Amino acid sequence: MGCDIRVLQMEGAKDPDEYIIKYGNARFQNLVEKALSVIEFKVKILKQTLNLDNTNDKIKFLNEIAKLISKVDNTIEKEIYIEKIATEYQISKEALTAEVNKLTYSGAKNEKILEKSKPVVTHQKPQETQISEAVRKRENTLLSILLMGDLNIFQIIKQSITVEDFKDELNKEIAKKLYEEFEKGNNNINGIMDNLEETQQNHITEILAEDYEIDDIEKAIDDVIQSYEKDKINERKFQILELLETDLETEQKKELERELSNIIIRLAKIK
Repeated sequence: MGCDIRVLQMEGAKDPDEYIIKYGNARFQNLVEKALSVIEFKVKILKQTLNLDNTNDKIKFLNEIAKLISKVDNTIEKEIYIEKIATEYQISKEALTAEVNKLTYSGAKNEKILEKSKPVVTHQKPQETQISEAVRKRENTLLSILLMGDLNIFQIIKQSITVEDFKDELNKEIAKKLYEEFEKGNNNINGIMDNLEETQQNHITEILAEDYEIDDIEKAIDDVIQSYEKDKINERKFQILELLETDLETEQKKELERELSNIIIRLAKIK
């Protein structure tokens, strides 16, 4: 997407908010300015796994670095990385350059030999042919919480999750009935179950018999809501990506790009 990706390394805090509170904005800004490029970060990690005093490891280190740099498209950028890494790790610049050029040429040659018409890459929402076990378990967990009959909990859940958010049809039918009755102030679960069909009653019995390991009800609700929120945001993300591949007016395109940027940020914040 043409982004300049950098890796910010942070210790002593779990996220930027906590880091700034503990150490201040100036110190955090210093981390931002020292953020490494992806190549530099990968080289650093690679170095941590090898002993450069060992000849075999140093050879492996050189070869792996060459592979990383050979994938960089920009010639000037390649040259800068070669110069920097050769100096920093006391590796022969000529040897590193030769290895990078060999891999680059080899890759280009293979691409040419195997070249054939390529399909147009489009951003499409993955089509689910069936409901995943993770989604079904999430819905069952949510229903088990609702079946506690706590109307205060229902008020919290309904603000973020609607009946239409349920994917499994049987779960959706049960949720619809629970939402309708709870809206009336009726939280008599046994009475509600008596008015359900046999298949729905059997499914509820299975749900209530399952142990969802809910130790903290508030956290469980928060986790489920965040999971649904992430799905909805992802849904919108794919819609925007598809729209951006169509002919749009400049202003409309910019607006969608701004929204997409905000979505990416929101997704990053969802644990």
